[in-house]
This record gives sequence, C-alpha cells and structure tokens, in this order.
Amino acid sequence: MSLYAQRGVSAQKEEVHAAIKHLDQGLYPNAFCKLYADFLGGSADYINIMHADGAGTKSILAYIYWKETGDATVWRGIAQDAIAMNLDDLLCVGIYDQILFSSTIDRNKLVITGEVLSEVINGTQDFFNTLKKFGIQIEFLGGETADVGDVVRTIAVNGTMTARWPKAKLITNDDIAPGQVIVGFSSYGQASYELSYNSGLGSNGLTSARHDVLEHGYAKKYPETFEPSLKEEVVYIGKNKMTDTLAIPGFGNISIGKLLLSPTRTYAPLVKAILDKHFNAVKGMIHCSGGGQTKCMKYLPGPMRIVKDNFLEVPPIFNLIQENSGANAKEMYQVFNMGHRLEIFTDENSAAALIALAKTFNIESQIIGRVETSTQKELIIKGGFGTETFSY
Repeated sequence: MSLYAQRGVSAQKEEVHAAIKHLDQGLYPNAFCKLYADFLGGSADYINIMHADGAGTKSILAYIYWKETGDATVWRGIAQDAIAMNLDDLLCVGIYDQILFSSTIDRNKLVITGEVLSEVINGTQDFFNTLKKFGIQIEFLGGETADVGDVVRTIAVNGTMTARWPKAKLITNDDIAPGQVIVGFSSYGQASYELSYNSGLGSNGLTSARHDVLEHGYAKKYPETFEPSLKEEVVYIGKNKMTDTLAIPGFGNISIGKLLLSPTRTYAPLVKAILDKHFNAVKGMIHCSGGGQTKCMKYLPGPMRIVKDNFLEVPPIFNLIQENSGANAKEMYQVFNMGHRLEIFTDENSAAALIALAKTFNIESQIIGRVETSTQKELIIKGGFGTETFSY
C-alpha cells in the first residue's frame, strides 16, 4: 500500500467515483467539469455550472508555518489556493469570466484566530482584484464561516464558483483525437503576474508532501495537524524543518516552508489570451490536479493512447519529496503534477502559437506528449522518474 493510501488519502478517488457513478454526467460527459442546461436563463445556447473545490490539507502547512514564524500573511496564499483550484477547473471547459464565488471556511476557534480569518477573507478579495486587471471578472458573494472545532482540528478553506456560459465557447474534450499533440504549461517559475518564485506544487498531494518532507518533531509539537490513528511510521517522516532552505537556480535559497506553501498558480490570464486568440485550435484541456499526470485519462472521448515522453524539467520540490519519501515513479506520477498543471490538446501546427503566447507570460511550455490510436484507453509516461504504463 502506498504512503498516500496509508495516510487515508486516495489519488484516484475510487470510492468517490463509485458513489457518483449513477448520477447524471451533464450535457458533455467528457468535459472537465459537469455542465448543465441553462436553468438560470432558459436559453438553449447557454449552460450553467456550479463547481466546488478548495485548498485541501495545504491549510495545515500554513498553520504550522504561521505558528513557527508568526507570519499571518501566509493565509492569503491559502485563499488563492482555494480560488485557483476552482478557477483552473473552469478554465478547462473554457470559462474565465463573469463568475460568482462563495467561500466556505470551517475552523477550530480554539486554535485559529480572527486574524487568520481576516487574512483569508481579505486575501480572497485582493486576488480577485488582481485577476480583474487581466479581464477576469469574479464577484465575491461572501459565504459560510463556521466554528466547528468538533469536526475540524485547524481550518478548512473551500469555495464554490458559479457561471452561465455560451455553448459556442465551451471546451468539451469531445474533439480530442489521435494525431494531436499535448502542450504542457509549467506550474513552476515566476509568471509575469506572480510576485515571487512558485515551486509548482499546487494544492494536490499536500498530505504526502507535508509528511514526507517535514521532520518528526512536528508531530510532537503540533499533534492537532494529523489524524491520531495514523501509524507513527507515516507521520512526518522527512528530514527537513520549515526554515531549512533549498537552492533554486536563478532564485537563490528559498525556505522549505515557502516552497511547500507557494500559492497555486492560476493559468487564467494565459488561458483567457489563448481562448481569445486561438479558440478553434484548442481540442481539449486538462487541469492536472487530483490524480496528477494520470488525470487526463478520465476525460478522453474514446479509446486512444496518451504518450507523455517529453516532460518539462521536474522542479526541485518534487525531487525533494521523492528523496525524502522514497516513493516510486508510479506514486509520484499519480499524486503530483510533476512540473506542469495544465495540458492543452491541439494540432502540431497550432502548438507553436500557444507556446509563444505562454512565453509572453513568462510561463515555460512545450509539447510534452501526443495522442495515438489504440483499442483501449491507455497512458504511457516516460520521464526522469521512470516509465509507467496505465490502462483503463
């Protein structure tokens, strides 16, 4: 059993998928998000969407960092995580504007102060203000903030996004087909709209990242940060403290805490530009979130083989996690994005234009793979962490 599973987490969410398998899959079953007929407006030319996601266990890392340093501004990054994990899912169906957002914050008031709530809530609005500069309109409608200490040990930060969007501007993944290439867009570095280096970790796999990297002393110091029934050998098994540093080429030494807590990059400014200029070239989009590099397999319209054999350079944070945990290639690919969190399926001639546009945002990108014919859905990954084959 993988370390991820031993900690009570599932990268593939098998039980969740089993629970929802009989539910309506929406108008476009292969789309990255569930899309419904326009109940709100009654138009045959529009769809409605309501989508929920959050920062996950990354908030526990923020809690430790805040307790260790006293820096409450770290919680603004958690606000961004909850937004980006929602927004970047919506981007993959073509939605990037006129969005409503409602937050859900559950806290244990005995350990999470009003100062933390203020940073999360105001950080949410500040991030929306930043996005508006790029023509991305998201209105913050408030939400629910509950003191539920009997349920939550520290804090959970989540949100819901709602939109009404024209069918003619949707990306449904129905056009993914053999002969296409896959452009991967880096999750790391410093995009033109980011204030500092981004490790690329995002908000997936943080249970493993936290326990694999941080040393066991944190278990004794902060017992509220993990499930007490976990076996000791999977709790904070790493070698590092939050204040240790890692050398990042071109950026100097950055603390482990800041690398683990890099706010999830949103691709919204880039995707808006791509869809405004090259909509017809985009045949499919995948947000490599839960499930990491295997995420794409859930949204293929039919039997085909996905080959990913030209990865961007794996950023240092993933090497650090692997070195600490000893996780094999299969687990790393299934849990983490490994350096690119956005994939666009397109024709080879159009790929160059998408790559050039990404460069204007200082986002690295390249053709990382291709789509081949097959009698089944299968995925072959060849990278620095080894070769793995997945069949579906």
